[in-house]
Amino acid sequence: MFENLTQRLTRTLKNISGKGRITEENIKDTLREVRTALLEADVALPVVKSFTNRVKERALGAEVNLSLSPGQEFIKAVHAELIETLGGQISEINLAHQPPAVILLAGLQGAGKTTSAAKLALFLKERMNKKVLLVSVDTYRPAAMDQLKTLAVEIGVDCYPSDPKNKPEDIATAALKEAKLRAYDVMILDTAGRLAVDEEMMNEVKRLHSLTDPIETFFTVDAMTGQDAANTAKAFGEALDLTGVILTKADGDARGGAALSVKEITGKPIKFIGLGEKIVPLEPFHPDRIASRILDMGDVLSLIEDLQRNTDMEQAKKVAQKIKSGEGFTFEDFRDQITQMKKMGGMSGLLDKLPGMGNISDQIKDKVNDKSLLHMEAIINSMTKKERIHPEIIKGSRKKRIAMGAGVEIHEVNVLLRQFDMTQKMMKKMGKGGIRKMAGAMKGMMGAMGGMGGMGGMGNFFRR
Repeated sequence: MFENLTQRLTRTLKNISGKGRITEENIKDTLREVRTALLEADVALPVVKSFTNRVKERALGAEVNLSLSPGQEFIKAVHAELIETLGGQISEINLAHQPPAVILLAGLQGAGKTTSAAKLALFLKERMNKKVLLVSVDTYRPAAMDQLKTLAVEIGVDCYPSDPKNKPEDIATAALKEAKLRAYDVMILDTAGRLAVDEEMMNEVKRLHSLTDPIETFFTVDAMTGQDAANTAKAFGEALDLTGVILTKADGDARGGAALSVKEITGKPIKFIGLGEKIVPLEPFHPDRIASRILDMGDVLSLIEDLQRNTDMEQAKKVAQKIKSGEGFTFEDFRDQITQMKKMGGMSGLLDKLPGMGNISDQIKDKVNDKSLLHMEAIINSMTKKERIHPEIIKGSRKKRIAMGAGVEIHEVNVLLRQFDMTQKMMKKMGKGGIRKMAGAMKGMMGAMGGMGGMGGMGNFFRR
């Protein structure tokens, strides 16, 4: 997300980093470049004008900070205004209501409402320990009802048995009665959408809103629609009492126009962000963290939270103890790490949160992808348990069998074995307290891949 904008802004802000002082004259060209970068990211023109004016006022009016250079002061001003444009503070979900708290999802067809309903249910179940009932009132597209039922089974929450022959209002009324009787904490209402805003759709969603009295009314919007998303959200906001926005398919948007436009145009905060088609929980939208990612400062806090949620602490302790005692790091341990990385969004999800990724060439980024993780996992799964614990026994005929079982070439098995051997040696040094030696080895590996920390020996493997 924001890849093109990040690259453009990073290059632009470098030009001012060496300035001795900030004047209206020497930031003119930089502001022009910032304005162009935002317009190319499909940010709405009024938002671009407001943003650049505020950055200019903040930068020129900044008090002298002895710890920062003038260039750093300007970047600080850009960062602060990005946070404000994205919504300022995080806007948390509101469930302060007599159960069941109703959440209504509205939006155009294809925006990802049904998938978002399931992802939101999973968030409430896993992160907030809520009992959730999913309800579809999309009688125009029966497949939406079937899709929601399927997703409900997948994530282990209940779904009301909607019938497309019934009126949406009747379904919602009956579902709400059921939710009260069975003591659900939250009821999520997935409403119908159209290809464009029309009067019939708006009237229907208004009636549903009046019947169910939702505590939260979210406009669900596809991030890839750019600034059009903000304009559509404004239309919905004029018809409904929206409380927030869910931005979907954000991983497919290299521009970011929707995220940067929607709050300022609608006055409604982005509360959640959805990544990909996989049913993983929605992520709360943190304006400060997203602003840091746009400026290539990374999002270490989100990365730490991902690690805490997806790391099996007991398993991690066992691995640490094995390393400390000298037992060694095996392919079984390595496979566990791959599984945890996949839960965190794969390599792309990890790299997106690391600082400085804007300086990494596209050629190197292309080598490090989720397909490579799948290949590694396939190779490890093709090994016998004995081979995973004692990889030194993997020779000619075994390599051929493993490669055939994984559907890869033998040289890829060789690359993985070499990389694993290097990792094992580093782990042994760590266990013996040889941190300096291990750091030296890591530095060598980083150099092998142009600074791509810890991935050096995998260069050939990642070309697949």
